[in-house]
Amino acid sequence: MKGLHLYPIGFVSNGREEMAAPESFAETESTLHFVGLPPGVLDGLEPGQDILVLFWFHRRQGYSPKVHPKGDPRRPLRGVFATCAPQRPNPIGATRCRLIEVGPDSLRVRGLDALDGTPLLDIKPFAMGEGNA
Repeated sequence: MKGLHLYPIGFVSNGREEMAAPESFAETESTLHFVGLPPGVLDGLEPGQDILVLFWFHRRQGYSPKVHPKGDPRRPLRGVFATCAPQRPNPIGATRCRLIEVGPDSLRVRGLDALDGTPLLDIKPFAMGEGNA
């Protein structure tokens, strides 16, 4: 299989420096800064809608086929694909967020469980039951 090339489209700014349980990010507001994209890529996004943010776990510590969910050693080991752990073969994260504000080259969101400086890979609208791909 040939390799893939992914290029970040921007980065996260939120002041969060340490990873914690995803639910601790529920009220965290983040600004998604987009770099080098043509005008118009954010047209049609509206405050109040949910979006799916795909990002790169740039500070992950290696790959592990089995992990303790949420990093809690009291929980039984599970296959990494049965968790949201960052220790994946391809450390891609995906989080459903609430869009708060749309700027010309940035978005403000609530609920993104990514650290400050995290590279952004893609943004997609999120709507249950619409088969949005």
